[in-house]
Amino acid sequence: MIRRTNRFGAVAVALALIAGGAAYAQDAQPGGPRGRGAGVGPGGPGAFMTLRGLDLSDAQREQVRQLTEQNRQQMQSLIGRMRAAQDARRKAVEAVPFNESQVRDAMKDLAEVEADLAVAEARLQADVYGLLTADQQQRLQKLRAEREARAKERAQQQQQRQQQRQQRQPRPQA
Repeated sequence: MIRRTNRFGAVAVALALIAGGAAYAQDAQPGGPRGRGAGVGPGGPGAFMTLRGLDLSDAQREQVRQLTEQNRQQMQSLIGRMRAAQDARRKAVEAVPFNESQVRDAMKDLAEVEADLAVAEARLQADVYGLLTADQQQRLQKLRAEREARAKERAQQQQQRQQQRQQRQPRPQA
C-alpha cells in the first residue's frame, strides 16, 4: 500500500510539474494558479508556492515558464509510461496462474520509469534553482526546511492519532 501511495505521489508530482510551473510563471496571484488552491511543482505540492515567497523577477518567472514548457512533453511521456507500467504490474500480480518472472519484469519496468521520472523532476528543480540569486537560494533552503519540519510534525501527529485509535479499540477476549 505504501508503494502504491508513493507511485501515485510520483505521478501527482509529475502532473504538478507540467501544470504548476507554467501556471506559476504566468500568474503571480496568491493561492496557486489563478488564485485557486495551493501551488504545486518541483519538490512536490507547495514548491512553486515556495517560489512565490522568493519574489521572482518578471524575467525569472518567464524563465521558469519556459523551463516547464520545455519539460512538458517529456513529463507527459513519462506519466504515460508510468501508468502503463503500473497497469502491467497490477495485471502481473493478479495473473492466474502466478508467474514470478512476469511480476519481477513488471516491477523492473516500473522501477525504471520511476527512476526516469525522479531524474526529470530533479533536473527541472536544479534548472529552476540555477535561475535564483544567491539570496533567493538561501531563502528557498529556509522555506524548504520549514516545509519539511511541518510535514514531519504532521506525520508525527498522524502517528499519534493512529496509536490512540488502536488503544481505544476493544481487545478481543480469549
